[in-house]
Amino acid sequence: MSEQPRRWTKASAYPDMWVDPDDDPRNTDGVSPDGELATLLDYLSDYRRTLLMKCDGMTAQQLARRSVPPSTMSLLGLLRHLAEVERDWRNWMTTDEPLPKLYGARDSDFDGAVGDQEVVDAAYADLAREQAATDALLAQHPDLGERLGADRIAVREMMVHRVEEYARHCGHADLLRECIDGRVGQ
Repeated sequence: MSEQPRRWTKASAYPDMWVDPDDDPRNTDGVSPDGELATLLDYLSDYRRTLLMKCDGMTAQQLARRSVPPSTMSLLGLLRHLAEVERDWRNWMTTDEPLPKLYGARDSDFDGAVGDQEVVDAAYADLAREQAATDALLAQHPDLGERLGADRIAVREMMVHRVEEYARHCGHADLLRECIDGRVGQ
């Protein structure tokens, strides 16, 4: 059995935090945004940034490292999964022909998350592209009460679901990162 990494943090003033508050790119001047939509977008942005911070500095092999059998979860798999989810959310919002899966059949986002730099680079590019496309589509619908797609999902529900999805997976990323190199979450 391999030795577990020692817990460590980059933060110096707060050893139980990921980074010092002054160095945290998610921190602002402390003033929360006005309005429900702005608040949801702010939380989404922070969780997206958190996920990228959890993956920062990892090699392709580290990003592809699986959690515990039989799980296929890895940091790279999370990047790929969230790209797939962003694409699928657009399917929920339209009545057009559904967009095809990015990575193939069910669970291919995790199963195909292998420690190859080309796969890693593609995952980051896919995630950025799919996030931008979903953001652009939702920007056309600023009324949180508007209902979209065949199932008439409210924009508000879509936004809350996006925040929830990223928040949940950032929790997974905390645990995965700590198992890889001991880096603690915040």
